Amino acid sequence: MKKIFLLLPYFILFLNAAFAQLGVRKETFTHADSLRGSLNPERTWWDVLRYDIEVKPDYNNKTIEGKTTIHYKAVKENHPAFMQVDLQEPLIIDSCLFNNNRSVQFTKEGNAWHVNAPKQKQYSEASITVYYHGKPREAVRPPWDGGWIWKKDSLGRPWMSVACQGLGASVWYPCKDHQSDEPDNGASLTMIVPDTLVAVGNGRLKSKYLKDGLARYTWEVVDPINNYNIIPYIGKYVNWTDTFMGEKGKLDLSYWVLDYELSKAKKQFEQVKPMLRAFEYWMGPYPFYEDGYKLVQAPHLGMEHQSAVAYGNKFQNGYLGTDLSGTGWGLKWDFIIVHESGHEWFANNITSKDLADMWVHEGFTNYSETLFTDYYYGKEAGNEYNYGTRKRIRNETNIIGPYGVNKEGSGDMYYKGGNLLQTIRHAIDNDAKWRQILRGLNKTYYHQTVTTAQVENYISNQSGINFSKVFDQYLRNTQIPVLNYYYAKDNKYLFYKWDNCITGFNLQLVLNKDPQKLRLSPTKEWKKIELTKENKILFDTSFIEKNYYVNVEEVKGE
Repeated sequence: MKKIFLLLPYFILFLNAAFAQLGVRKETFTHADSLRGSLNPERTWWDVLRYDIEVKPDYNNKTIEGKTTIHYKAVKENHPAFMQVDLQEPLIIDSCLFNNNRSVQFTKEGNAWHVNAPKQKQYSEASITVYYHGKPREAVRPPWDGGWIWKKDSLGRPWMSVACQGLGASVWYPCKDHQSDEPDNGASLTMIVPDTLVAVGNGRLKSKYLKDGLARYTWEVVDPINNYNIIPYIGKYVNWTDTFMGEKGKLDLSYWVLDYELSKAKKQFEQVKPMLRAFEYWMGPYPFYEDGYKLVQAPHLGMEHQSAVAYGNKFQNGYLGTDLSGTGWGLKWDFIIVHESGHEWFANNITSKDLADMWVHEGFTNYSETLFTDYYYGKEAGNEYNYGTRKRIRNETNIIGPYGVNKEGSGDMYYKGGNLLQTIRHAIDNDAKWRQILRGLNKTYYHQTVTTAQVENYISNQSGINFSKVFDQYLRNTQIPVLNYYYAKDNKYLFYKWDNCITGFNLQLVLNKDPQKLRLSPTKEWKKIELTKENKILFDTSFIEKNYYVNVEEVKGE
């Protein structure tokens, strides 16, 4: 941002949607939304095994041409005559080849292309190669407004990339554009660019070929990867490497920044190893040792592109130099390094099948900021940071959105999601168990796509506490629960109950002050406890509000 007057709307936009390009908010949905967001018969009969993508951008004309080979397996015996391949307007499919040797017909329906694929036996494998070209949608305000990014660095040289979460990878290459189907065997990305530029992609560099003033870079990931995470970075990059000795051994680290930013980047990126250490402690081994960890300077603020995390935080701590919690803790570390890398566990390792469940990405990753603060500065610092972010919750719409139409829920999935998890942590009151739950999620659903029900049930089962109504309260409702209380006239008893909550809301409150502990299990009916000396000390309303996302109100005249 070069002009100060742009800062306020830019910042407000972050508060509403944070780092994801989440699409345009809609109240009604169309057939096109269903084609984009549902698992219809033309999508469910085949499973993506691998993408091999090739793209050649024309910076001056803002156009691209390329091809994508989709390797797939037929998972149903009697499947439809067509397969839906997604490619967003105004890009155009030129031709399709079956198994790279047989031309097949196709028809267009908006952004969905129906390819007449030959009938196959169940579990047989094949490929479709799609040739395409055109002027892709340009990102006006990435990463929130998605598309291809045509920028210049501060020296006036081309700098290109893509941001497409929510909007979808089909904004720049043909694919099955649904989060539920990740290529089991990874993907390759080949970029053909002027030989004066460097092209960086996900995973590891497999080859570089120079000819006639052009450079051909091919990068590859071997792990499953979500469509929106496969991203080109093209500019005047320089590189340095390092290693991190983690839980699974040696992890390769690679950093790519614009040549004139090298000195600042080397200093700021020293935070990567501490971040990895904290997250491996809390959430388990980095999920992509095979592909390595890479941090790439991007022409936008940041995104969680798997094994090639986009960084644009101007080499400073906080969020563009601001502490989003207002506590001071958020200025002790680089927000983009911590937040976007946290997504390697939640979003990239564990991916929601439907965009409606994107709180699984953003709520847990927002909470990873609390975990990082806790790891290095203590539990109380983590509590303060988490509580400090609560003022950004709006409670206007539900966190979980409608299913089957590629529509996310409320932007509260970030801060409210993080406060929900902190609330559950304190209700469990066993940090060793809580840590094993976070690690267990990443182990149980390693490299998988999930529903929110799977995540909710896992937490309830592993904790031994049924949190189903707690999840309903915070994910599918906008009310903030209120703990009502009053003292009996003789001051011997404390009466308490839940209000402003759904039926069956059963959040337990564990109140601690060493060596004492008080457990309350409020319902919507009045309960009472005897006010011993210890109970009077433990029933601290400020402690309750700080550690649980609830309001506390004393009721007069009961």
